[in-house]
Amino acid sequence: MARPPASRRDPAARSRHVVRRLSRHRRARHARLQLGARVNDSSASAAASPALSAIGGVRPSRMAVLFLVMLVAAAGNTAMQSILPAIGTRLGVPDWWVALAFSWSALLWVVSAPRWAAMSDRRGRRALMALGLIGFASSMLLCGLALYAGLAGWIGAGVTFIAFALFRSLYGALGSAAPPAVQAYVAARTPRIHRTAAMALIASSFGLGTVIGPAVAPFLVFPVVGLAGPLFAFAGFGIAVFVALRIVLPNDDPRFAARSAVVGYPSSGGGALAVEDDDDEDAVAGGNAPHLRPASRALGWNDPRTRPWLLAGLLGGHAQAIVFGIIGFVVLDRLGLRGDPGAAVAPTGIVLLAGAGATLLAQWGLIPALSIGPRASILWGAALALAGSIVLTFAGGLLGMVNGIAIASLGFGLFRPGFTAGVSLAVRRSEQDAVAGQVASTNGAAYIVGPTLGIALYTVSRAQHGWLAFALIGGISAFLLAWGWKALRVD
Repeated sequence: MARPPASRRDPAARSRHVVRRLSRHRRARHARLQLGARVNDSSASAAASPALSAIGGVRPSRMAVLFLVMLVAAAGNTAMQSILPAIGTRLGVPDWWVALAFSWSALLWVVSAPRWAAMSDRRGRRALMALGLIGFASSMLLCGLALYAGLAGWIGAGVTFIAFALFRSLYGALGSAAPPAVQAYVAARTPRIHRTAAMALIASSFGLGTVIGPAVAPFLVFPVVGLAGPLFAFAGFGIAVFVALRIVLPNDDPRFAARSAVVGYPSSGGGALAVEDDDDEDAVAGGNAPHLRPASRALGWNDPRTRPWLLAGLLGGHAQAIVFGIIGFVVLDRLGLRGDPGAAVAPTGIVLLAGAGATLLAQWGLIPALSIGPRASILWGAALALAGSIVLTFAGGLLGMVNGIAIASLGFGLFRPGFTAGVSLAVRRSEQDAVAGQVASTNGAAYIVGPTLGIALYTVSRAQHGWLAFALIGGISAFLLAWGWKALRVD
């Protein structure tokens, strides 16, 4: 008679076997959550509970204000992306000046966001949201005034863009305080059973903002203020949300322990934020005082577990940053609107809207429906980005550019959640805070260098449809596809 397996004869071995199976199950569940899978259990529990209308402890009126805080920040930034190429052309400044203005703001966002995220764990979240909205609204208002003065001929083009870059500093340095404070506020007031649904709603507001911004920008070009109109309008939106925040949101002593997230720099095609479901129990004594989790261990950039994923994120992020850095100028040139840049605002908005919509389709539709793993998500994303860059290279009209940006953005929409989930699954739970900081830095680094490099290459080869910039995008995507096939861990 055959002897039973060692796991049956040895209780300790059997216990280790059960623990390994449980660990694999939890890691698989975490991967699905990181990639935006629907959480049926949470939804079912919420549906059966009266707390659904309050999103697990946050009243609908307060949740609406928090939703608007996130939405207006993303929408304002992407609306500016759709009009700034036209403004730069009308002022007669080199295209790369426009890219530098966004790169400077992205650099400040990358440096400031982790500090605000850490501070929101100790200070009042409502105060940081208010600070972020003040930074956003004041930046939009002052940037609008600077651009209006330049377009009216009151100041020179060089002075205009220097002032614009300085005022953009307010957005990068202060505007980055609001998103992590919003996420921490929601997390501190929702028990685990409702937290994923609540955080998914907040994340969707950021992604929705990237769609709304380019869509509404053409309608905000008013007769008196002209191309600076969208900036004044979003400054007004920011002030309105600030007033609503002060009226609706009460003092914010947390009910549950919360850890704020570092939120990436908002850009067209960026899509929704990653939603993290913390499996750790809410360690709160009496349900009032927060207990901060122990600091995660230091994680080196050269750690062999995360190095391939971080490199993949850096490569794909640069490809995405270059695409959206040059697309406004591509629209100007392909449609022959350099002589009438104001007419390029609407078609640029249409192209950016198509890109943002395709990104959300990937993140809200394809990934949950197909249950795509991190490695497959990155590889399919790289392949689609390569195909989109080829279409954009040869697109001669608006329809071709819309198709090209949609294909590329569909790829970026698959790639970014795959990168975020892959690097998270590569490390232990105690290292998640450290790896989250690395992810935020990697995402932001692409927007520091990528747009300026892309516009420089596009300018050099503008007479040949900017083929150098698109060749770089395609080359990065092709390399990521070939290298990632071997280097990234199988799902």
